[in-house]
Amino acid sequence: MDGFLFQASVYLAAAVIAVPIAARLGLGSVLGYLLAGIMIGPVLHLVAATEDLRHFAEFGVVMMLFIIGLELEPRALWDMRHRLVGLGGSQILLTTLAVMAAAMALGLGWKPALASGMIFALSSTAIVLQSLSEKGLMQSSGGRSAFSVLLTQDIAVIPMLIVLPLLAGEAVMTLSPDGSIQRPETELDGHHGLSLVDGLPGWGVALVTLAAVALIIVAGIYGARPLFRHINSARLPEMFTAVALLIVAGIAFLMELVGLSPALGTFLAGVVLANSEFRHQLESDIEPFKGLLLGLFFITVGAGVDLGAFMREPLTLLGLALGMMLLKGAILFGLAHVFRLKPRSRWLFALSLAQAGEFGFVLISFSLNLNIFSEEMGQRLLLVVALSMLITPLLFILFDWLSTRVEETRDAQPAADKVEAEGPIIIAGIGRFGQIVNRLVQSSGFRTVVIDHDMKTIELMRRFGYRGFFGDPTRPELLHAAGIKDAKVIVAALDDPKATTKLVRFARRMRDDVFIVARAHDRTHVYELYQAGADKIVREMFDSSLRAGRYVLEEVGMTDYEAAIAEETFYRHDRTTVQELAKLWDPNMPSSENEAYITRARELEKELETALYTALSEKRDDVA
Repeated sequence: MDGFLFQASVYLAAAVIAVPIAARLGLGSVLGYLLAGIMIGPVLHLVAATEDLRHFAEFGVVMMLFIIGLELEPRALWDMRHRLVGLGGSQILLTTLAVMAAAMALGLGWKPALASGMIFALSSTAIVLQSLSEKGLMQSSGGRSAFSVLLTQDIAVIPMLIVLPLLAGEAVMTLSPDGSIQRPETELDGHHGLSLVDGLPGWGVALVTLAAVALIIVAGIYGARPLFRHINSARLPEMFTAVALLIVAGIAFLMELVGLSPALGTFLAGVVLANSEFRHQLESDIEPFKGLLLGLFFITVGAGVDLGAFMREPLTLLGLALGMMLLKGAILFGLAHVFRLKPRSRWLFALSLAQAGEFGFVLISFSLNLNIFSEEMGQRLLLVVALSMLITPLLFILFDWLSTRVEETRDAQPAADKVEAEGPIIIAGIGRFGQIVNRLVQSSGFRTVVIDHDMKTIELMRRFGYRGFFGDPTRPELLHAAGIKDAKVIVAALDDPKATTKLVRFARRMRDDVFIVARAHDRTHVYELYQAGADKIVREMFDSSLRAGRYVLEEVGMTDYEAAIAEETFYRHDRTTVQELAKLWDPNMPSSENEAYITRARELEKELETALYTALSEKRDDVA
């Protein structure tokens, strides 16, 4: 059973089964593909990871770098230069040197040690970004810093792919007497046998290479728009996909002709086309192929893992993986301290990036082709990379545990302001929600006391002439200083739903008679705030969504008056619905399993239809 259709069916079935399971368990799609490859390869022996298939799958990496380039406008790169060069560059350099020193201490030569350092300097973009997004940490200081480092690492893959051939063994790379470099034959396709630089002197190779890079830049700037306009005139969507694949394949082929990595050319082309109006079309056309080919690549890596090697020395390999992660994590934590990240953000930054990444598989495969590593050492490195990625979800669990013990208020830099004002209205949180409330109330002639835990927001507010105080509004001493004992109204408008609930609960314990207006994230949060003691609860998207629905009704045939009546009826019914369902809601039970809640929700939905029909009928009769 070695036929193409059988092999394809096994690979696709393994991906379809393993990846959704891994995603549900929070392990990420990359680990799902790896585990799928391990299952169908060394465990069940259904397939063998052939070199031809591996080279084909590596084309997914080329597509990934093209898409990364599309997402990186030159101006955006310039704006992020301090974090990219400072934080990201320092991490890559220090980790490379530290791992290289450790590898040499273990007996490796400097060339494979340097290659190992570059491999382990990279982290898993797929795992880290997915985990940060799922946990809502992407916009935190630690999350943004981690993203900057990942971006730097993605860019650093390009020079690494250029440097690695300089470390190549004699079996696959030679330097001719005239100074020209003979590239290895095992490239992405490896069969065309054509080269524009073979036999050229060093200066000739440099000129041809520069000419190829210049051709890509000039063609991207001046040729992309006419080409896509020509394709668009055909009115055939599949032609956009064809031209997107042609751009990637053609540039990859050109880079091979001049002896450079195909990834370099496609990344450069992506950056050049980042400002094009066709950028999103290119990205959407390439994305499915990139995802599938990358998935295939990870499966082939998993299928090629020597499980027997792991079983022969599991403690050694686990020790190497943990040692590498401790060394890298220590460097990350130190850099986080130097760049003045808050304590909680330092832990997130260090723990999230401590693993090796998917590009490590690419560099190991490339290094094996270049004969930098022996086959046995390559297998060990593959296992260490895979083990570090498998350990990463546990590190995010560790961060969740640590974050409950590292108080956010201890992270505050600078220290909280001394609140020197009292007023009848306390507004906690001055983001996009709280600032509208504050402007309306102050413009109507009432004094407010504004407290927010974001120093930049407070400073921006002060520049526009509004007074505010920096500090955590959930801290009792700040609320006392703001005059909670005499306040008439408290507006809980924090971005964090948990902090909002905490504030409402504390304020209600302090004062039974104070009026509390609270911002809710969603309906479940409404129920929590209702139980905490809020008087008026405003879902942050409810009013805007209701207004949008009224515009839709006006557009499909209702008069402005009828649409306004429908909006008002829906609003009043929803308030009644929320109050009734809040009494049935159980915080210890998912709403989908609360039969009383579900039954009443269905009844209320039918009542809404009746109420709308009745209200509209009555108004139409009045008009008639």
